[in-house]
Amino acid sequence: MHRRLLGLALVVSSVTGLAGCGSSDSGSAGAPSADGKTTRVTVGIIPIVDVAPLYLGQKQGFFADRGIDLKMVSAQGGAAIIPGVVSGQFQFGFSNTTSLMLAQTKGVPVKAVANGAASNGKVGADVTGVLVKKDSPLKSAKDLAGRTVAVNTLQNIGDTTVRETVRKAGGDPSKVKFVEIPFDQMPAALNDGRVDAAWMGEPARTIAQAQGARVIASPFAETDPALTVAAYFTSTKIAQQNPDLVRKFTEAMNASLEYATAHPDEARRILTTYTKIGGDVLDKLILPSWPTAVNRPSLEKLAELGEQDGVFGDKKPDIGALFS
Repeated sequence: MHRRLLGLALVVSSVTGLAGCGSSDSGSAGAPSADGKTTRVTVGIIPIVDVAPLYLGQKQGFFADRGIDLKMVSAQGGAAIIPGVVSGQFQFGFSNTTSLMLAQTKGVPVKAVANGAASNGKVGADVTGVLVKKDSPLKSAKDLAGRTVAVNTLQNIGDTTVRETVRKAGGDPSKVKFVEIPFDQMPAALNDGRVDAAWMGEPARTIAQAQGARVIASPFAETDPALTVAAYFTSTKIAQQNPDLVRKFTEAMNASLEYATAHPDEARRILTTYTKIGGDVLDKLILPSWPTAVNRPSLEKLAELGEQDGVFGDKKPDIGALFS
């Protein structure tokens, strides 16, 4: 947690510094091209299943039809994407909603502009799940109390929703020990016995199940079956100074989300263009839900859980300002 707060503090410092100095590229980012008909837009993304609609939308021409020349740049997570957006390196970015709330409470000027992904609401078959080895004595979320559980990032949406699942199952969430392990390393960590359970996203979830692991909890769906998990966002500067660009991006993104929802097979196939997912894993992995609207009650609940767990320190996220 200390590392994350330090990182966000550095982001705020960087933003302050950037406000007082120019960049040789600052005039071109997001600006109309020479023919005056298109706008170059760079989006910071994480190369995971959730962003499939963005790539589908680019392929279908939803962005080009609105004069947006789209470029995606991969990053390891919000720790790189959020400062990239506020500094102007990216015009838009993709992040889970807890990270955006945390950034806002630390004074980072960000604003959500389109939905990203949501729980599909299926307990036992959601896009993320807590998995244990086939022969594990753990049978439910209640059994996680006193055990070691892997999450990809500490003090974020993973351990927050896992705690809520344990709480709902009648266990003591304060007794769960969380350790930070990248998703792609979780199946091996579980097999080797380094952790008792792991909260996995796709494709790690499907890979682990193929190795015999079983799901004992679905934290997203059990926290809220309509949980808004992630969103596309921009800086408050771009939102204020270029509302027409934001409007066009949001329209194109909404069209992309609708298309992905209506064409799940195409959403799977597009994954092969920006990830190494293929074969049986591609056919079996579980897709999230891609509604066009964020679910405000689920965001309020996520914020309350984050406050309860001390994720946001002494500040409360302003859901209305962040997701308006």
